Amino acid sequence: MRISDRYIGKQVLFGTFFAIAVLSLVLVLGNLFREIRPLLVEQRAPLGLIGRFLLNVLPFSLIFTIPWGFLSALLLVFGRMSSEQELTGFRVAGLSLTRLAAPVFLIAAVFSAVCLWLNVRVAPNARATMNDLLYQEFLRDPRALLDPGAVQSRFSNQKVFIEGREGDELVGFHLYQTRKSSDPNGPQPAYIHSGRVGLHVDQVKKEFRLTLDDAFIESHKNDGSVDHAFAGEAKYWYLGFSDSKPKRLKPSAMSNDQLRQAVADPLLSKKSKRREYRSEITKRYSFSFACLAFAFIAIPLGITTRRRDNSSGLVLSLLIGAGYFLATSLADQFRSDTMVTVALWLPNVICVVVGVILFRRARFR
Repeated sequence: MRISDRYIGKQVLFGTFFAIAVLSLVLVLGNLFREIRPLLVEQRAPLGLIGRFLLNVLPFSLIFTIPWGFLSALLLVFGRMSSEQELTGFRVAGLSLTRLAAPVFLIAAVFSAVCLWLNVRVAPNARATMNDLLYQEFLRDPRALLDPGAVQSRFSNQKVFIEGREGDELVGFHLYQTRKSSDPNGPQPAYIHSGRVGLHVDQVKKEFRLTLDDAFIESHKNDGSVDHAFAGEAKYWYLGFSDSKPKRLKPSAMSNDQLRQAVADPLLSKKSKRREYRSEITKRYSFSFACLAFAFIAIPLGITTRRRDNSSGLVLSLLIGAGYFLATSLADQFRSDTMVTVALWLPNVICVVVGVILFRRARFR
C-alpha cells in the first residue's frame, strides 16, 4: 500500500466517522422524541427504556447517515487537497487521479457492504424490536398508563386525564370518549367525571376495571340530544390497553423473507400493498450502493469547486444527497412495479454517469 493510499484513506475515514456521528445524533434524537413521545410525556419513561430504544433506532439511522457522511467527507477531503495543491504534487510524482481515488472506492465498497448488512438484516429486526418495546413497557407496568398530570391517549376512542393518585385509587378522573366517523355503530360520545376511582388491572383481558365513586356521566345521542346522569357508585367501566400493541408490522420492520411471503400471500388482494412490499425490498438494495454512487460524483466535484474557489459545488453536492433520498422516497408514488424499480435505481445510475463525465474532465486539468 502506498503512502498516498494511507494518507487519503485515513482522512476520508476520519471525516466520514465524524460526519456520521453528527448526523446520527440529529436523526436519533429526532426519532427518539417522535416515536416514544407518549412514553416521555404520558408515562415518564425510565432511562433504561430510552437507552434500549436508542440502541434499536441507531441501525435505522445509519442507513442514511453512512452514505451522507461519506459524501460530505469526500467533498471536504478532496476539496482541501485541491485548494492546497496536494493533488498537483501527487500527480507530478506520477500518480493519476484514478490511482489516487482507488482507496476511496475501496472504502466505498466496504461501506456499501455494511449498508447492505444494515438494510437487509439489522435495521428490520431493530425496527420490529423497537415497535414491540413500547408495548412490552405497557405490559410491564400497565398502571403507568394512568399516571396523573398528562392526557393519556393510548386507549381506543378514549382519552383520560387524572388529577392525582393514591395507591390503586385515582383522584379527579376525567374520561372523554369519541366515535370514529368510519364506525357509525361504535360507542356514543361521552364525558365522565369521577371524584375517586378504584382501579383493578386484568392482565388476561388486557384491560382496566374501574369503579367510579361520585360519578357524573354526560352522553351524546345520534339525534343530538344530551343525557346527564349522576351515580354514587358505578361498576364497572372498562379501559382496554391491548390496542397499544402494533396490529401489523410495517414493511420497514419486516425481513426480506417476510416481505416475499407477504407478496406471495393469495389473501392479499390490494395491489398497492404488494407494490409497497416489493418496493421495500428494492429500496434496501438500492440504498446500499449509495456510497459507491457518491464516490463517483463527489471526488471530481470536490476538486473542481475548490479550484474555482467558491462553495457552489459543496452546496450542489449537499443538494444531490438530499435529492437522492428524496427521489427514492417518491418512488412509492408510481403504480407500476417497473417504474418503482427504475425510480429507486435511477439516482445511483445518474450519480455514476455524471461522476464518470466529471472524472474524465478532472483528469485532463
